[in-house]
Amino acid sequence: MELDISFIREQFPAFSEPELEGWAFFENAGGSYPCKQFLDKLTEFYYKNKVQPYYPYPASIKAGEMMDSSYERMAAYLNVSPAEIHFGPSTTQNVYVLANAMRPMWQEGDEIVVSCQDHEANAGAWRRLIKSGIVVKEWHVDRETGMLSLTKLEKLLSEKTKMVAFPHCSNVIGYFNPVKEISKMVKDVGAICVVDGVAAAPHGFPDLKQLGADIYMFSLYKTFGPHLGLMYVKQDLIENMENQSHFFKEGITRNTITPAGPDHAQIGSVSGILEYFDAVYKHHFKDDALPFQRNSRLNTLFRNYEEQLLSPLLDFLRSRKDVKIIGPDKLKDRAPTVSILPLNKKLNEVYSSLTKHKLMLGKGDFYAVRPLMDMEINRPPGVIRISFLHYTHRDEIVQLIKGLEGSL
Repeated sequence: MELDISFIREQFPAFSEPELEGWAFFENAGGSYPCKQFLDKLTEFYYKNKVQPYYPYPASIKAGEMMDSSYERMAAYLNVSPAEIHFGPSTTQNVYVLANAMRPMWQEGDEIVVSCQDHEANAGAWRRLIKSGIVVKEWHVDRETGMLSLTKLEKLLSEKTKMVAFPHCSNVIGYFNPVKEISKMVKDVGAICVVDGVAAAPHGFPDLKQLGADIYMFSLYKTFGPHLGLMYVKQDLIENMENQSHFFKEGITRNTITPAGPDHAQIGSVSGILEYFDAVYKHHFKDDALPFQRNSRLNTLFRNYEEQLLSPLLDFLRSRKDVKIIGPDKLKDRAPTVSILPLNKKLNEVYSSLTKHKLMLGKGDFYAVRPLMDMEINRPPGVIRISFLHYTHRDEIVQLIKGLEGSL
């Protein structure tokens, strides 16, 4: 099954925007273009249903129904219960609230393991718990490859370990970590597995029942929707957390770790992401399937296409002696998020030249400060990051390679 890229790009208004014409977007790890299904729902909500939801009059009833639909449809795609889905303002904020909610579950001297491959969103708040008597162990990355070693993790685990936090995929290393295997190691010592999926979910939503994580988080503005963070938290786990909301919300799990009032319009429009996935599925597959089964087939479709684009880029970069790839340079388990270091020219000079080739790229540390520290990469300037998704066109990869040839 080949991805119909023309159909895909028709679902994203940005690709018909005159001001963006000719520009190739390669900073998708920082935020994706939104799909029209989400945009339509958001606009509809603001036009018709911008009232307090769940009251017994039509506009309010519809607002509540739209919000409930987002919880239910997202849960169905992720293969979990709607009660286990939580929306907050961002992943960083969500982790901060989680850390405060989970701290009372542990005793002074208990241990947590936090990887050094993480975006700081899934690192900073956990490390602050050291001030309250929690022992924080660091799971460092390999200096040369940026990879996490399961052998090193095994040595960090003990009977005192209560939690392990790590990324499904680093936003600068670009490698999909074996979450299922790591989750088993963590659970074998009776600890909680917390996974940052922000850099992984844009390339395919996970089947959380199969993945094995206790907590999984990602950002919806990087998966074609609103600027919200999504948390999956196992129901039996959240019941043991300390309520972070108002005292009269005690026992209402939807509020336990989302203390602020939710953004009704954005939550109500989240289901537009799933409507986009449904449209892609219907266009490519003849038979219907359950949402999590659709998700699995779409993941394969997206992944195969992304690999077709990633392969020539990695081939080109490996052929050059004037650039270094950060992280693995092979296709296996590699995300189309490729960070590079120029070797013969200054990074800012190369970046400026790439922009003149109408390439929208990122540079810096991308809040992934700790892996860059472990790899002894100076920041600033950090790295140049190339990141793309299943809506990227082959012609844009050609434009990128030509730009790199003229800039390195």
